[in-house]
Amino acid sequence: MAQTYGKYADFEGLRERAVALRREGLSRRQIRDRLHVDNNDILNRLLEGEPPPEWTKRPNAKDDLRERARELRLQGWTYDRIQLELGCSKGSISLWVRDLPRPERRRTREEAAAIARRGWEEKLRIRDEERRRMKEAARRSIGEMSERELFLVGVGLYWAEGSKDKPYARRENVAFVNSDPGMIEVFLAWLDLLQVERGRLRFNVMIHENADVEGAERYWAALVGADASSFNKTTLKKHNPRTVRKNTGDGYHGCLVIKVLKGAELYRRIEGWWCGIVGAATSTD
Repeated sequence: MAQTYGKYADFEGLRERAVALRREGLSRRQIRDRLHVDNNDILNRLLEGEPPPEWTKRPNAKDDLRERARELRLQGWTYDRIQLELGCSKGSISLWVRDLPRPERRRTREEAAAIARRGWEEKLRIRDEERRRMKEAARRSIGEMSERELFLVGVGLYWAEGSKDKPYARRENVAFVNSDPGMIEVFLAWLDLLQVERGRLRFNVMIHENADVEGAERYWAALVGADASSFNKTTLKKHNPRTVRKNTGDGYHGCLVIKVLKGAELYRRIEGWWCGIVGAATSTD
């Protein structure tokens, strides 16, 4: 023993003193200082099997939560309700109450599904309301638009959605296609700014053959304020029976094509304006 413990050769006598001090209520630190035991391994051996005094035990901050969770579980609460009530994780709740009997189901599956559905519908309503408020705030932030702002918007709008000349297909004409009525209205306002006479415009509806063709024609005619003489024959898109279309219902009106007669000169100016915008936006000066 002397060879193993060195200065702690009288190990059994030292252990008797350590146990006695422990039972008097001393902490490990106090015993270590009293007996001059600096080796933690030796101190562990001296105190082996002796529980620490109550006053040295650190209180568990979650003891109260654990007891409350068990009480609620015994009352039939679900994990979700307990989590909302106590603000702790489901994992902790599961560990605390897993030895308790599961509460009896108080609702049928249909009732539970209906409650969940109502909760989801309310969440969607709140989300839609937030979306509406955000869009309205953004709309108000625009305010009035100057002629130059409208001019620049129109150039970008056309270059995104209008027909363009290609080296392999020379087509210097002005044609704009879109299904968004707002885009159509802005494009027409831009043409008015450029003093393009409405008499030079021709319209053409493009829509799936199994949609409300006549209703779409009336819709676009009312939107642009043009009579039938300004509309060319409607282009019908063949329906593929293997394709499931999502653009259906009363809100579907197809696309409107707007062409400017004798528009080659206007097209060249649009292309030049766009090059100017690109140059200005990418300039380092």
